[in-house]
Amino acid sequence: MTHHQSFLEDIMTAPTTELAQFTGTYTIDPSHTRIGFVARHAMVTKVRGAFNDFEGHVVFDGNDPSATAVTVTIQAASIDTRNAQRDEHLRSNDFLAMETYPEITFVSTASRQTGADTFDLTGDLTVRGVTRPVTVPFTYEGAATDPFGNLRLGFEGSVTISRSDYGVTWNAALETGGVLVSDKIVLEFEVSAIKQS
Repeated sequence: MTHHQSFLEDIMTAPTTELAQFTGTYTIDPSHTRIGFVARHAMVTKVRGAFNDFEGHVVFDGNDPSATAVTVTIQAASIDTRNAQRDEHLRSNDFLAMETYPEITFVSTASRQTGADTFDLTGDLTVRGVTRPVTVPFTYEGAATDPFGNLRLGFEGSVTISRSDYGVTWNAALETGGVLVSDKIVLEFEVSAIKQS
């Protein structure tokens, strides 16, 4: 057997054994996690924002990664686009209707490994009381033990959704044609999860 062959075999067999050590329950660390979004504004610029108040849990089985279970609950009122007037508008009935629907939730239904460090997470996203399936491609960014002895896993992913699918249809026409706010919204996830057990 050549060195090259054994090296390839090592790579092929490594992920399963490596993943097994990460089996457990994790809490998403809000202070090191970003749940953000990007919308086109007036067809020419992007408005970026994030939700500052959320909690989430991940149950991971390294021997069966497809059984991964993720739940995230976001407080709609915590939307932050660094503009108080705009944030108030986003919290209103024109957009998130947070008084009626204070929470945005994601509950995973399936997970599928797509590469050595990539996977698709499918789940039900509920916005404004409307639930629709979304699939978010994630990249595993690595594991580290922090100075406090916590095992942390890092993931990044993003997905484009149509806000109109969720009944978030407010818009304003522009004199030049087009609309003020894009229907397509990119959701961005930069996740640091701490192992609990």
